[in-house]
Amino acid sequence: MPFFRYAGYTAQGMKAQGRIEASTPQEASIRLKELGIYPRLIKTEGPVKRYSKEGLAYITRQLSTLLSAQVSLTDALKGIAQESSSKLAGILNDIKEKVSGGLSLSKALEEQGRLFPDFYVNAVRAGEMSGELPSVLERLAEYLESQDRIKSKLRTAMIYPLIMLLVATGVLFFIFLYVMPKIIKIFENTKAGLPFITKILITVTKFIKLFWFFIPLMVIALSLGFRHLKEKKPELIDKLLLRDPLRILFPLYIARFTKTLAFLLEGGIPLIKALEISARCTGNRVMEAHILTATRSVAEGGRLSASLGFLPPVLVELIANGEKSGRLVENLKRASSTYEEEFSRRLTGAVTILEPAMIILMGLIVLFVVLGVVLPVFELNQLIRL
Repeated sequence: MPFFRYAGYTAQGMKAQGRIEASTPQEASIRLKELGIYPRLIKTEGPVKRYSKEGLAYITRQLSTLLSAQVSLTDALKGIAQESSSKLAGILNDIKEKVSGGLSLSKALEEQGRLFPDFYVNAVRAGEMSGELPSVLERLAEYLESQDRIKSKLRTAMIYPLIMLLVATGVLFFIFLYVMPKIIKIFENTKAGLPFITKILITVTKFIKLFWFFIPLMVIALSLGFRHLKEKKPELIDKLLLRDPLRILFPLYIARFTKTLAFLLEGGIPLIKALEISARCTGNRVMEAHILTATRSVAEGGRLSASLGFLPPVLVELIANGEKSGRLVENLKRASSTYEEEFSRRLTGAVTILEPAMIILMGLIVLFVVLGVVLPVFELNQLIRL
């Protein structure tokens, strides 16, 4: 069912706003009146695909701090909503209304559709059952912040190569569209034999000048084709990402799996459920399928370490040691830290290789252009001297 944003007043004359799930605006109005809210505005809300700049980690950290200070859950949600963006405030107010109506926080989060990840909802539920919700929320915030740091590192690493690529493309377009056509006219008027490299340069220049618009169209077509392939055959894309030549993303997937599994087990989530959730948090469908297969093996009575044979042997040994010694969570945390560092090292190494490779490629293109221009000039000078 769709969500509707509303604004109105309570029976006490207090302002109220939020979002409610209903089939139609009329049903939303009826449900609001049953909750003691008299709406003055009800409008359909589009799907919320992402959080505002505050981020889920920041909200979770705030909620943990307020609950640790003995602030009631409804007051904490109300306070956070007041300093959030309007769309996020609507979500938080809706959660607050449902909690005020008797629902648990985990159930209220679950009813928000896919806005909150499974691991988040299950961790909150475990915290409610154990009576340690503030500490669970604090661990959730730490977990989310660590994942945000990894994503930020990946984005930052790609900024410089992308800028270089855009600048290099712009320079080459300028050369071939504005500079080379003027030089080519000089060569064509001489009627002298031209070196082979110059003939290639002339052909490339004419092609780019006549059909330059095909290049952006080709880029768009490739992007759309990749997106279509990702939607229709995501396993194929994930398999390629898992087996990239530099193996950059492989330690990232393992780090996500081990960190999520350690976090969920530490929060009291049963092993089978924790494995199912952790599999979806890897971000790779091929690895997710392997982990779910291992989960079924564990559910049938097998040992976790014996079921994870597709993982690196060192990690399997670490998990086996954790099972024997009762320190599985500690070993998983240690493994996640190790693989996060390995991911950072490989990412840095890849960027270090990529930067000089792009410079060398640009140098070769410039050399090709310079030779194509200089060689016929040199030959003309030789003819003049003769």
